[in-house]
Amino acid sequence: MYEETRVVRGKQLPYFRTPEFSDMMLEADELLKKMISAQQGAKTIYLTASGTGAMEATIMNCFDEKDKILVINGGGFGARFVQICKVHNICCDEIKVGFEENITEEKLRLYAQGGYTGLLVNIHETSIGKIYPIEIISDFCKKNNLYLIVDAISSVFADEYDMQKYNIDATIFSSQKALSLAPGMSVVVLSPRIIEERVNKKIVRSMYFDFKDYIYNFQRGQTPFTPAVGVFIEFYNMIKYIQSIGIENKIEETRVRAMKFREKAQELGFEIPKFEKSNALTPILFEEKGKLVYSILKEKYGYIVTPSGGEFAERILRVGHIGNLNDEDGLQLLNAMRKVVDELK
Repeated sequence: MYEETRVVRGKQLPYFRTPEFSDMMLEADELLKKMISAQQGAKTIYLTASGTGAMEATIMNCFDEKDKILVINGGGFGARFVQICKVHNICCDEIKVGFEENITEEKLRLYAQGGYTGLLVNIHETSIGKIYPIEIISDFCKKNNLYLIVDAISSVFADEYDMQKYNIDATIFSSQKALSLAPGMSVVVLSPRIIEERVNKKIVRSMYFDFKDYIYNFQRGQTPFTPAVGVFIEFYNMIKYIQSIGIENKIEETRVRAMKFREKAQELGFEIPKFEKSNALTPILFEEKGKLVYSILKEKYGYIVTPSGGEFAERILRVGHIGNLNDEDGLQLLNAMRKVVDELK
């Protein structure tokens, strides 16, 4: 978390049903839509919810039992989209992606003419650090007239992202990833196409998650229910900061930090998967004892990295490159990790 964000977090929260708060929300929203190149007429939904809440709300507002959905499933978060579809009785087929695999035109071509109406993808499968080729996915959706729903929770603001260029109909992200804010706020940016053809026509069996209500209320810069006021103020502050340095510069800074970390990690003998990775994090592979390495790093050296789950619980540790970090932070972590691994031999 950036120091300025910590300062903002420490201030008294204002009452939010005011013209001043509305103006702040509207200004931040316009800047956000420019940064991700949202389509003319795109609308934003600000939810007090986790990223999973935003994923579910998007599916509830865009699809129903009459639809047939493709889900790219290469890890824990792809599997979550599948779970959500099943909960809502929406027919979905999974495109299973193996650990060393990636999405190709040939793989997608097998699903052409399949009667699908939408494709769901976690563009950065955060559970293992893999980023999927948005160009190939976008081209497939365009050729087959599918709505493209992108969970960019751990990618937007860390990787190049362009809703117009890739014909993305819904972008989902959360406050706590590349923006490095407190958790509690998630955002969905909707294309005019999906609003007109789906959202406006959908009867949503939820009061809290009905996007039509959010779109209506945001005309005045408000949400229909109490927002995460403190997190939104952090969001406004961060969006203004990114505007001051340029979104391209923020992404490039993260890319260079990740590249330097990966080069040094390999110099020190650590194994990194060969697949295409997001700038946001680097997965480091272990033959075994990944959880033990995590625990020793935390307890003995004071470093927090992120373990994986499921079949990779003992094999992957994920190191983030987002937020208020520098190259030296990564180097010190790698040196400590090398010591831990050597001690465990």
